[in-house]
This record gives sequence, C-alpha cells and structure tokens, in this order.
Amino acid sequence: MRLTPFSLGLTTPLETARGSIDRREGLLVAVDPETDGESVPAPGLGEATPLPGWTESRSTCEAALRGVVASGSDSAGAALVDDALARIDPAETPAARHGLALALADARARDAGRSLAEQFVADANRPPPAETVPVNATIGDGDPEATAAAAENAVGEGFDYLKVKVGARSLDVDVERLRSVRRATGDGVALRADANGAWDRETAREAVERLAPLGLAYLEQPLPATDLDGLAALRGVGSGVAGRPGDRSPPVPIALDESVAARGLDAILDADAADAVVLKPMALGGPDRAVTAANRAREAGVEPVVTTTIDAVVARTAAVHVAAAVPEVAPCGLATGSLLDDDLAPDPCPVSDGAVAVPAGPGLAGDAFDGVP
Repeated sequence: MRLTPFSLGLTTPLETARGSIDRREGLLVAVDPETDGESVPAPGLGEATPLPGWTESRSTCEAALRGVVASGSDSAGAALVDDALARIDPAETPAARHGLALALADARARDAGRSLAEQFVADANRPPPAETVPVNATIGDGDPEATAAAAENAVGEGFDYLKVKVGARSLDVDVERLRSVRRATGDGVALRADANGAWDRETAREAVERLAPLGLAYLEQPLPATDLDGLAALRGVGSGVAGRPGDRSPPVPIALDESVAARGLDAILDADAADAVVLKPMALGGPDRAVTAANRAREAGVEPVVTTTIDAVVARTAAVHVAAAVPEVAPCGLATGSLLDDDLAPDPCPVSDGAVAVPAGPGLAGDAFDGVP
C-alpha cells in the first residue's frame, strides 16, 4: 500500500455554522498486486481526506493508515485484504478506513470489469445503478442580497435544488436570506437549509415555524448531533402533532447529517428523529458502509442523501457511485468540485444541468486516474 499526501485550497473559504473551511488536506491510498501481493486483484485507488468535526484529524488519519502499512509490511497481500480494514475502527478513524476501503473496492471492481456502482448493487442484490445522479448546489453564508444572487446563478447553471447554509447569523437574518432566495428563484426551485447543529431547541422550533411557509424540502441538522429527542419532537412542529394547538402550517421535514456519525443510523431510526439522512462516505468509514446505510434508511422509510465532505476528485467520484447504487436517489450534495482551487486529476463526472453522469468504466472511472498519484 502506498500513501501520497496532498493539500488543496478552496477557491473561497466556505463559511458554515461550524467555522470556515479554506483547505482540504488528505492522502491518496494506492494498492497494487505488484507491491501488495497477488490477493490484491488489480490496482486500486482510494482517498482519505479527513474533516475535523466530522471525522478524525489529518494526523490521526495518517497514523492509522501508516499503522496498517507497518503491520502488513512483512506479510503477503492476503494480510492487507483480509485483516487491514478490521484494524481501522470506522468510529474512530472513518476517513482512514474510507481511503483503504475505496482502494480495495476499486481494485475488486476493476478486476471484475464492473463500475464501482455496478459492484455495489451486485453485492447487495439490488437493481442496476442509475446512469446519472441529480445534485444540489450549495450556497454558503452571506447577506440576503449575496445569498439571493448566488441562488440565481445556481439556477442559471441548471440546478433546481439549492442548499443554503444557515446558523452562522441570527435567525432573523437567516429567515430573510431564505425568503430572498425564494423571491429570487420562485416556487419551482426546491430549497434546503443546513444549520450544522447551530441552534438550541427554542431557536430551532421558532425556525421551523417561521420557515414552514417557504416550503423547504428539508431543514438539515437544526439541533446538535446528539439531541435525538429534541429532533424527534421538532419533526412535529408546524404539523399540529407537537406544535401549538390549531397550528395548520405545513411541517418542515428534518434531515440529519452530523447525528449519523455522532449517534449512528440505528439510533436515529429508533428515535424516529429524521425524514432524511445525509450520508457522507468519508464520515461513515467508506463507500461500502455508505451503501449499506443508504439501503437501511430506505427500508425504514427515511430518504438517504449522499454528500461529500468537500473531497478531492477520487472520493467525489466514489460518492457518485454510492448515490447511483440507491434507487431513485434524491438530489445529492456532490457538486462540490468547483469549491476547490485545484484538484488531483480532471473530473470524470462533472456537473451538467444539475446532474452528474456516472462513470461507466471499470472501478472508479476506468483509466481516468491511472498515474495518480
């Protein structure tokens, strides 16, 4: 196994309620029969790009992967394939596991002559994967005028789903920001709002009541990740279920993101705390675990949405395959490549008219990443 560090800047810092993101640093993970033994069926490439707050730190991620390299250095490739993933705890170092799991999955799919999405659905005995995946545009924090302008630009580029970051400003400003987007784009565009867990229960309840008339597709992570009881109660606000008596305004669906990593999907489903779950393969510990989680959520009547952690092109491409393996998947948060000032390779699945085409070549994208790193 070979590790290659990389660092990529963002075109402009992305402001969220959890702070500013201005650079992505990670490691490429490469496996190859020539170096890892014949039990690695073909060359494979993965990416581990941790995002502290969602995953482990970069130093912890690298230490976990280098530990696998050291422990397997005196063994044949079978030790890497059979034991390496078991040595990486997805709860403690999910980005590290993602990098290795993706490299091995890419190698296996390439050996089978299947795309990664085709391999995922074959493993789960599911219908054939989609050829394209719908995506939303992500709009960062800004004043109402800047937010509306960004929304208009996104609609002009073909997006009909917009996700607006909220929670970094006062609720009054965020409500006006979303109203300005609705005025600028009309009712034909679906709006999502993402608070990244910034609000307390009182503020979140008020937000739901005030945002209900805007017809949000969903409100993402309005409360801290661990507050499943509060999130479950919030789902009824505005519907007359847990809201004020006589309140007939439409409910605002609740989507959970950080809660998936903090509490786990089973706990969310048991608490009946979400209408949708946002699944980040990097934060879940690998594309294989993301596909399993998506299928589990769908079976429970909760909509899975696949997103990135503003990853480089290798992990973004893998996330496209994960989304393609989910039948009739909702628009996903995969249009993040434009946030990077540079990338590791040309994008094999660029965004066009609010969707991405799924690479059809073997593995991640045929030979698109050969020579990387």
